[in-house]
Amino acid sequence: MNDQPAVIPPPRRRVLAAVLAAVVVPLSGCGGSAGEAASVAPRERLSPPAPASPASPAPEPSARDLPAPDEAVPKDPARLAEALSRTTGRLRDAIDDWRRTGDPAKGEAPEPVVLLSLYEQRVYRYLARDPKAASRVYEKLPKAVAARTKDNVTAIRDLLSLAHPVSGPIKIKVRPAEPADALLAAFKRAERRFGVEWEVLAAVMLVETKFGRVRSPSYVGARGPMQFMPGTWRAYGMGGDIDDTGDALLAAANYLHASGAPGDYRRALYAYNHSQAYVDAVLLHARQMKQDIRNYYAYYTWQVYVITTKGERRLTGP
Repeated sequence: MNDQPAVIPPPRRRVLAAVLAAVVVPLSGCGGSAGEAASVAPRERLSPPAPASPASPAPEPSARDLPAPDEAVPKDPARLAEALSRTTGRLRDAIDDWRRTGDPAKGEAPEPVVLLSLYEQRVYRYLARDPKAASRVYEKLPKAVAARTKDNVTAIRDLLSLAHPVSGPIKIKVRPAEPADALLAAFKRAERRFGVEWEVLAAVMLVETKFGRVRSPSYVGARGPMQFMPGTWRAYGMGGDIDDTGDALLAAANYLHASGAPGDYRRALYAYNHSQAYVDAVLLHARQMKQDIRNYYAYYTWQVYVITTKGERRLTGP
């Protein structure tokens, strides 16, 4: 996969590295002072799990039935709630179809998942910027959809609060993410090694680099798919490659474990990034994945945005 440089504005004051991911929130990476690294077995590389058992395929939406990448988001609360409910249901069906008849261990997500997920993400981002509109929409959503929407909108709003708009041209490297089930296998491998729940590791990677799509270092020099500072990597990287996904996930689990996880995730995540808003956002996304694994596959297809002085820009996707 070739890195694809995207040109965006440079920082007015400083660029928050993760302002690219869910918003992209900067990490001094795993940036606190490094302590003793936990002892571990030799590092492992990513390997895709066995494909899901075949089953009868669900009908796939036709291209004309799918939302366009720039589909308008209704401003009327009732219409927006209806559109979001419909999109959420269709996205879940599309994810089920992908897992049954596609192969999430290889290649990218199918078009229905990508387009439905993008529309849902755009709705969440719109509501995150308008709390009054969000409250009116929550009231009109089915209970389960409202709970999911609140978690995602709140997480995005938390991360937006950490973003500093950038201006002037700078280059940010983006690339396709590794296959969804290959990443899932790596999350679970790290969980087995260090006891850190895979959903928490996935939420950190979502926030940091949108599952490895962002490949540029942060403004403070944090690097790799899990955004490690060099000193922290030396202590917890176990001799691995900071830019390798499997190595970075094991190191993140190592660091979080040494910082208090799984006993105290708030303490561990605060060590990873000294921001309560960051901690809250990661835990909200992790909760959604624990409630329904389909939310992991939806997050996997979320696109990279950057916040500029002239508004937000999407750097990846259709």
